[in-house]
Amino acid sequence: MQKQKTNPERSTSRRAFFMGASAVGAALVPALLPKGRAQEIKGVNESGIMGPDVVRCASRLACLCGSCKNTVGDCAMLECGYCAPMRKRIAAMQADGHSDDDIVAAIVKENGKQALASPPTQGFSLFAWTAPWIAIAIGLAAIFAFIRRFSAKPQPAGEADTELLDRYQDRIEKDTAKLD
Repeated sequence: MQKQKTNPERSTSRRAFFMGASAVGAALVPALLPKGRAQEIKGVNESGIMGPDVVRCASRLACLCGSCKNTVGDCAMLECGYCAPMRKRIAAMQADGHSDDDIVAAIVKENGKQALASPPTQGFSLFAWTAPWIAIAIGLAAIFAFIRRFSAKPQPAGEADTELLDRYQDRIEKDTAKLD
């Protein structure tokens, strides 16, 4: 089998053609979309694509379908029984002029604190957030103190008291003399 030789001018012209066609296609796509499409993007359209406002609010809420541990904003399950209606509800509430905090508060009031993607940072929940880090800090401090205490070099002995040593030596000599 012989390897075919490619013409470098031909491959360059193909590349230029496809790049030009891509640029023209990208420029024409927005013009070909229906006019009402820009309105749909703000909320949730028929295909389930969410606008940035809905994603911002939905990311604060947990998906309660029981099958995943995602937020309402990033649940990837097609036709999720919880997220799909919740996204539409969030979009409708935003269209009515409710703030993100109002929407989250209404959903938490309805479903409880389990509807939150992360526990609130107040009261006992704040302690629950900080307790593991406090325990780790105390444990590391205890390990550091233990290692420092038992790895310290012993202090050198001071000068011996010669008077005391002489007294002990005399006592030893008297005791050994009694043994004879």
